[in-house]
Amino acid sequence: MIGEKDLNSQHTPHGGYAKQLQEVSLTLEEQFVYQFTQATHSPDYKKLYVADTGASHYADAPKNIKVWDIEDTKRLKNGREFASMKLEVDGEEKAGFADGIRADEHGNIWASAGWVGDGYDGVHVFAGEDGQRIGQILLPEICSNVCFGGTKRNRLFMTASTSVYAMYTETKGAHIS
Repeated sequence: MIGEKDLNSQHTPHGGYAKQLQEVSLTLEEQFVYQFTQATHSPDYKKLYVADTGASHYADAPKNIKVWDIEDTKRLKNGREFASMKLEVDGEEKAGFADGIRADEHGNIWASAGWVGDGYDGVHVFAGEDGQRIGQILLPEICSNVCFGGTKRNRLFMTASTSVYAMYTETKGAHIS
């Protein structure tokens, strides 16, 4: 789990504070994160992805995954939206939350997704190059977290509201998690 620590008491225009990620000693300076529960690195450790779940508490918070470039292993630069959680479901645009996220060996980001319902809840997979949604695993309930495991790290475990699901994939997890 990555903790947060206030660096100063200066309130930002968006309602938050500058944060320092204690575990990896990186500073977030360029783009605000309302609230997050999980982060993951790219396979080469040059990018940090964060799922922003702030919309659960802040009406103006986007439902997205953000990414930063890691500079000199200590500073996060070029903060930007990596992927939006918006998706057309039954002819209507809806957006839930990405909660748990993991990278695969190709740099794609696998995100647990939920809080919308049928046609949305499950796992969304985003291309590492541009954040475009390239796949989806639908589950009959909200998916809260994902993790690659197994001896080859090619089995995806998905925790949900009342169940744990597992399936083999054609890729492997980027990191041992």
